[in-house]
Amino acid sequence: MIRSICPTTASRLIVDLDALCGNFSALSRRLTPASCGAVVKANAYGLGAVPVVEALRAAGCRLFFTAHLAEALDLMSVVDPACEIVILNGLDPGCEPVCAEHGFVPVLNSVAQIERWRDLAIAKGQRLPAALQVDSGMSRLGLTLDDAQALSTTAIGDHIDLRLILTHLACADDPCREENRTQRARFEEITRLFPGIPASIANSGAAFLTPDFHLDIARCGIALYGVAPTSAQPSELRTVVRLDARIIQIRDIEVGTGIGYGFDYVARCPMRIATVGVGYADGISRRFAQSGAAWYQKHRLPLVGRISMDSLAIDISGMPDGLLREGGFVELIGPNQSLEAMADAVGTIPYEILTGLGRRHERLYIQNDRSERHAAGAWS
Repeated sequence: MIRSICPTTASRLIVDLDALCGNFSALSRRLTPASCGAVVKANAYGLGAVPVVEALRAAGCRLFFTAHLAEALDLMSVVDPACEIVILNGLDPGCEPVCAEHGFVPVLNSVAQIERWRDLAIAKGQRLPAALQVDSGMSRLGLTLDDAQALSTTAIGDHIDLRLILTHLACADDPCREENRTQRARFEEITRLFPGIPASIANSGAAFLTPDFHLDIARCGIALYGVAPTSAQPSELRTVVRLDARIIQIRDIEVGTGIGYGFDYVARCPMRIATVGVGYADGISRRFAQSGAAWYQKHRLPLVGRISMDSLAIDISGMPDGLLREGGFVELIGPNQSLEAMADAVGTIPYEILTGLGRRHERLYIQNDRSERHAAGAWS
């Protein structure tokens, strides 16, 4: 089945939901007995949070992580009461009543956030669910050790239903870094202050570390979307994303003809050039022009000239006549050019490429119901 939303004509971002669910199943098996939660912040890393969550829920995922309250609200139509939505960045002041109304689980990252959530619980006369983040060394979000020690002696349990305690690893994508073990040791010291509360330190990278990093719950993001968080590609991860772009014009140019803004590229021989209808407004970095290419079947088609807001040019001089036509598609991300390869070409990481893909791509969701189904409890 292929479903399309927001159709356009210039490009298509193809999301293989069967591969996505297969990755969830593979990660769940790897992490057992820990549970696998899905990080779907930033519109599921740019792929479309609603169809991604819908597919993962059908595959057995019951625990989803967003960054902000607005992202959680966007998922209300595709989750059911058995699911938990955890808001990683916590709540802005004044948003607590909306969060409580919908039953979301905010991550409390500071004493002030804890106090506001506890005040609302007292006002409502009920215990409200929450997760607690502690800083084990990344200096980004979470309570300090001193804050956590002070908190453990308060009556937080009288008003807050603490469902998870978590931290975040700074170097999980490098298994050799000693800092991973240092952070884990600090986190274990803190978790002893909250006996019986499920703990989470593992992101996608830590899912591929030794099992002592898995704890109770892993928060998997980039690995679900088919990108290995470490340099060694695990065989069980399947490619989820393909990006094709349409040729909107083909022209023959003579020696000495400039191409694109600034005439950075000037033809040294007669050439055939195809203009493709995507540019930096669609998430194709201008740096990609330096060494990047599009592909058609097994033909590499190098970029020439600068990338514009809505277009780029490729050299198709070596293609057999008639094989490429206006209106046809070339591959930018796919079997010939991985997401990792594009990221390497522009000196960044796959996360930035995915989350930067623009809204103008037609998103096609492929699902043939051939993937495995794996049940996983939200807080087990």
